[in-house]
Amino acid sequence: MRITSGLLAALVALALAAPVAVRAQASQQGGMANAGPQKAEFDAEHRPITAGGFVKTGPIIFENVAQQAGLTSWHHTAGTPEKRLILEAKGPGVCLLDYDHDGWLDIYFVNGSTYDALEGKAQAPHAALFHNNHDGTFTDVTQKAGVANGRWGYGCVVGDYDNDGWPDLYVTNYGNNRLYRNNHDGTFSDVAEKAGVAVGTWSTGATFGDYDGDGKLDLFVAGYISLDLKNPPYSGTKAVGFAFCQYRGVPVMCGPRGLKGERDHLFHNNGDGTFTDVSKKLGVDDTSGYYGLGALFADVNGDGKPDLLVANDSTPNYLYMNKGNGTFEDDSYSSGYALNESGRMVANMGIAAGDYENNGHLSIVNTTFADDYDVLFQNDGTGYFTDVSYQAGLMVPTMPFVGFADGFLDYDNDGWKDLMIVNGHVYPEVDKHPEWGNSYAQRTLLFHNLKNGKFALVPAVEGTGLAVVSVGRGAAFGDIFNDGKMDVVINNMDGVPVLLRNVNADHHHWVELQLEGGPKSPRDAVGTTVYLTANGMRQRGDVLSGGSYLSSNDMRPHFGLGDATDAGTAEIHWPDGTKETVKLPAVDRIYSIVEGKGITGALCGGNPCTANASASHGTDK
Repeated sequence: MRITSGLLAALVALALAAPVAVRAQASQQGGMANAGPQKAEFDAEHRPITAGGFVKTGPIIFENVAQQAGLTSWHHTAGTPEKRLILEAKGPGVCLLDYDHDGWLDIYFVNGSTYDALEGKAQAPHAALFHNNHDGTFTDVTQKAGVANGRWGYGCVVGDYDNDGWPDLYVTNYGNNRLYRNNHDGTFSDVAEKAGVAVGTWSTGATFGDYDGDGKLDLFVAGYISLDLKNPPYSGTKAVGFAFCQYRGVPVMCGPRGLKGERDHLFHNNGDGTFTDVSKKLGVDDTSGYYGLGALFADVNGDGKPDLLVANDSTPNYLYMNKGNGTFEDDSYSSGYALNESGRMVANMGIAAGDYENNGHLSIVNTTFADDYDVLFQNDGTGYFTDVSYQAGLMVPTMPFVGFADGFLDYDNDGWKDLMIVNGHVYPEVDKHPEWGNSYAQRTLLFHNLKNGKFALVPAVEGTGLAVVSVGRGAAFGDIFNDGKMDVVINNMDGVPVLLRNVNADHHHWVELQLEGGPKSPRDAVGTTVYLTANGMRQRGDVLSGGSYLSSNDMRPHFGLGDATDAGTAEIHWPDGTKETVKLPAVDRIYSIVEGKGITGALCGGNPCTANASASHGTDK
């Protein structure tokens, strides 16, 4: 039975209405909503489990190849090492996009800033666009491309908003956002002001999706905190009601609880290069002032219309169900997505969406703060969610960690989606208290899908990618080397990137689909759902814009096939309602498929196959 939302909403509103001073002091968690301190956990060498717990031998899944790839020449910077303001602790995201149409994914890293740079007293740190050289290395082309940003950046998202066949890039900032329109020549132009999507406050997660079915990508932008640097919310000051913000009795930055939340924005695409803010009209503007971080358009009830999920920090999540007539219904509480199983608000940050059960249902994982667990919201197929974190084996392993980015990825190509969670604390102070069993820099968690609704934590072998300890934030998941194996790129707080190349020893087969929508669908096929029947199972893959934590993943649906040599048949549900069936001729290929035209090309080993694959296809409404 679905719970009634009215009573729960009233109780939450009452809790959030407490005076600032009481909230900031009583939580003892710096404002982060969680279950309370857990027993400290250490490994055999007495390292906190968040920065230890490694094994000497075991399967080597990922190697960190960031330095060899040329990515460590760039460095993220955000404020000061002490992190006295929450402004310095959030972000940065990372995006995968093939900006130059060469068939290989390039990487965009968002950067932060400094207070001196904001005041014009110092040069601003710059974001970075790295071009994929097809040989395992990347070249920094930021200045030539014109995407340095130069503002205090947080997230990014990819989408072809003007339907010209080239990916555009939206960057969220503290202050005006950027909409980088792709000029088709390796450069971008910032058209955010002209397009009407600059916002100008503190924006975090963003997602593109065609919510009204007109074939053009609309844009949702989450707002975090209303923060005025002329009156900064330092602990003990008037800006926070003279409250003293603490974590386990130690002074830390204030927020988000106790600070004023920022509104969310939904921009309707007018089709002429401009957008109209329809947030208030459609009831998705967040009048409660929750602290928005993650955002994702995704079809959670299987009706072919993108619904809207918003992961809110220390406040209830939002789930706006698409009614199919250009409007939404707030099903946050009745769907079970607003709160965890205990009926508690948690510090939601990242959003992973995937059909981990191979039953056609898109389930969700939200990352959370330490002393709480990352929540697996199992979808029954109608958009009703159940917290099955404990049953799935995620609750206990994730509780010591502060989770940010997350994503479903079939790392061993067995046809079942595994799960990765990228971690990093927000309080540098934890390193001064080893007795807490926690650390500022943390390791990444990889969970293997056991094919029965449960996951098992993969051991982190010393010296490998899973043993890298960093202050992780955004991460993007995709086939960066065009070898059919899913890789991960991580943007770290005040550090250099991590590039986890998939070196798993399996020789399983796979296929990927580069989709292009027809005249009535978004050109980049965002909102498309693919069901692949192969190897005795039916997998689901979705073309999504955004997700993870303030990041954007590879948009090509990827399917592991195990040992099967028959690539199977893809049933493609395009955003305009058309369904198309395509028989895939061979395994280990990246197929280009255009709506209504079937397969138009294929890549083998990152290069055009010697003979173009062909296939029959059928279309029906």
